[in-house]
Amino acid sequence: MNKAMIETNNAPAAIGPYAQGVKVGNLIFTSGQLPVNPATGELITNDIQAETRQCLENIKAILEEAGSSLDHAVKLTVFIKDMNQFSKINEVYATYFPGDKPARSCVEVARLPKDANIEIEAIAMVK
Repeated sequence: MNKAMIETNNAPAAIGPYAQGVKVGNLIFTSGQLPVNPATGELITNDIQAETRQCLENIKAILEEAGSSLDHAVKLTVFIKDMNQFSKINEVYATYFPGDKPARSCVEVARLPKDANIEIEAIAMVK
């Protein structure tokens, strides 16, 4: 089975030795996406809903580059610094998955890269 690296300018460049995404067979695995605006390189902070939206937009860009979409997501993992933000995150998250929803885990963590408040990763099928 072939493995292909996925890279797009529509999502933030990797900040370490990893790929934005990897396509293996009919599956795409994204690296965790921080709320970084790919156009400016700036980390969005102080608004968990805007941060959630940016993470999901970054994932969307990677999946589209790989020939997929959020509609084909099968599993997402959400890492957050404050579980008290869970309901605000869900409000935004639900707008990205209005139909069939992927499986999901949400984990509160002590710290994320760049001291971000949220990071999201995804697994999706190719269309």
